[in-house]
Amino acid sequence: MIWETIRLAIQAIFRNTLRSILTVLGIVIGVAAVIAMVTVGQGSSDQVTADVAKLGTNVLMVMPGAGQMGPGNNSVSAALDAKDVEALIDQLSSVRTAAPYNQTSLNAVYGTEDTRTSVAGTDNRYLDVVDWPVVLGRSFLPTEESSGKAVCIIGETVRQELFGNTDPIDEKIRLKNVTCEVIGLLEAKGASSFGSDQDDIVLMPIKAFQRRITGSTDITMIYVAAATTVSTDRTLTDIEALMRERRRIGTGEEDDFNVRDMKQMASMLTGITDVLTGLLSAVAAVSLLVGGIGIMNIMLVSVTERTREIGIRLAVGATANQVLLQFLVEAIVLSMIGGIIGILLGLGLAAVASNYMAIPFSPDPVIVAIAFLFSAAVGVIFGYFPARRAARLDPIEALRHQ
Repeated sequence: MIWETIRLAIQAIFRNTLRSILTVLGIVIGVAAVIAMVTVGQGSSDQVTADVAKLGTNVLMVMPGAGQMGPGNNSVSAALDAKDVEALIDQLSSVRTAAPYNQTSLNAVYGTEDTRTSVAGTDNRYLDVVDWPVVLGRSFLPTEESSGKAVCIIGETVRQELFGNTDPIDEKIRLKNVTCEVIGLLEAKGASSFGSDQDDIVLMPIKAFQRRITGSTDITMIYVAAATTVSTDRTLTDIEALMRERRRIGTGEEDDFNVRDMKQMASMLTGITDVLTGLLSAVAAVSLLVGGIGIMNIMLVSVTERTREIGIRLAVGATANQVLLQFLVEAIVLSMIGGIIGILLGLGLAAVASNYMAIPFSPDPVIVAIAFLFSAAVGVIFGYFPARRAARLDPIEALRHQ
């Protein structure tokens, strides 16, 4: 009897194909929007995690300034210097190594080719801290670092802009008024979480950068690698204590520097992404509610149109429960069809968006299952009231209906 009821419900759906399509459209849009938003959001979170992993999960950054933003921060903090780098390495057991880092934006010129790029002064320890191998050529020699020789290691983007796919090693490029010999090519990393191209960079020895580019011995940032056996939280605390001592900051005085943990930054970015994904998904979920109301309206219209049919069924022996089940099954089937189409459409849209945004395609089976069950629940909830109205019709009055 149940299978016969289901068969009748499906026949009724296909008898009114256009109306059925319009009915499920709201469910399709709602489910597709939710799945697409959640999948893209998860992909964004995975991309953030992957980008931080490229820098190393045990990396910290020390910078001058309290890190406070806005009109309340008017203080000028002293810059960092090379002695701070050596102090971090020599005096803290929680620090594995550290590297100075200065950066500016300059034009790089080779022959007739010209490109705007980031030029950074550092040393080989930076490549160790951020785990960035040289895939062609070599890194800086100790004599080049100590003497400040004008040599450089370039990123893949700079190579493509200036040299195409040719070998750039031993070629000379011009940075500002400095002629720099290319000695190495960095492994390609791609875009960062903030959308910047990590491969659009030229590395020079820090002393050459200071003498030939900035004209000062200041260091704008120190990259620190925590020891493998020590947590970054402890390393951060140790760094803060040492820097307060070196910068003669008294008890109760605010720091004139800040230390950032890459894991904390990753957590913050992932948290922002999750909140935005949740908000967008909540907005998209409203479409499911609208779709459910649409199903209820269409089913109420269907009950009115099929009043005589219902009366005949009741007159020849069908029970009220059988009539209720038939209309309830119609609503559930419509919702589940909409859910299945919505899932496929949502995953398709997410795949296209992930490819366009260059982020991982990370569908969550749990979300897919929840969306499908939710679409079925919409059919039950919004289909019950029209089904109950059909079941409560008086057979005599139904047969009189024109």
